[in-house]
Amino acid sequence: MSAARYSGGMERVFDGQVPRGLRGGVVALGNFDGFHRGHQAVVGAAVARARTEGRPALVATFDPHPARLFRPETPPFALTTTAQKLDLLEGFGVDATVVMPFDTIFAALSAEEFVGDWLRDRIGAAAVVSGADFTFGTRRSGDTAALAAIGVRHGIAASVVPAVVDGGGIVSSTRIRDLLRAGDPGEAAALLTRPFTLRGQVEHGAKLGRTLGFPTANVVLGAYLRPAYGVYAVRARVADEEGARWIDGVANLGIRPMIEPPLELLEVHLFDWSGDLYGREIDVALVAFLRPEWKLDGLDALMRQIEADCVAARARLDADAHVRPAR
Repeated sequence: MSAARYSGGMERVFDGQVPRGLRGGVVALGNFDGFHRGHQAVVGAAVARARTEGRPALVATFDPHPARLFRPETPPFALTTTAQKLDLLEGFGVDATVVMPFDTIFAALSAEEFVGDWLRDRIGAAAVVSGADFTFGTRRSGDTAALAAIGVRHGIAASVVPAVVDGGGIVSSTRIRDLLRAGDPGEAAALLTRPFTLRGQVEHGAKLGRTLGFPTANVVLGAYLRPAYGVYAVRARVADEEGARWIDGVANLGIRPMIEPPLELLEVHLFDWSGDLYGREIDVALVAFLRPEWKLDGLDALMRQIEADCVAARARLDADAHVRPAR
């Protein structure tokens, strides 16, 4: 796929060939999974420099994540899909994002080839900005010092943005993953600057929730990191005849211990809404962790617990009304 202009105006380049009008830009480099506060500092520095110099502001990122190529056995760990990441970058004011295909050919590029072939020839970068831990080239042979030195030979200026640090240490995707696994979506949201949000297609399920009076939209977790299994207060983005809007709800994320055989799933019950979501894509933001998954004594006990979960979720969402998703 070649560059395509979307409604917000950001070019999304998948073939490595940046259009002429976007060459000579300032390029933020990184994987940016989650696009958290640290990533935003890097991209923000690139955008600020681009605006000061009257140049396009670009981001160059990878798909898939390099770990997927080198360690395919690694359990799912994504904080954002590529599509989500591009939406977040567009909302941040980036003029174009170049999605570089991280395959065996790309991974075999030397540090010199990455700068010359990709940054200079394909992207046409005038300057690049990266985080302090950015590496590139085969076997991660290039670091920020090498990027600056090689860049000089190719007419590309390079600058580095230091890591963002708060009271808990460096803001990183690893730290956010640990918080989500520990059942702390609130602290994860503080580092992300928005709630952790899963995007997926609504699929048919066992329809037990509908039988109990609590219909659910069921979403397979796919490549996402698995947060702590349990019940969450959520906000879901749903498009209907009134347009796209965020609706409060409650969700169970886990293996559904009341149903055999166990099946990992995100089941979302939306408050004060009805409609058919099968086959449609929704975003589900995890606002607060309410409780772990429990195996209860029969369907009556399950129904009473769901009623209690709904009450708890409404109260928590009212208290956290200021916590809003990105879109």
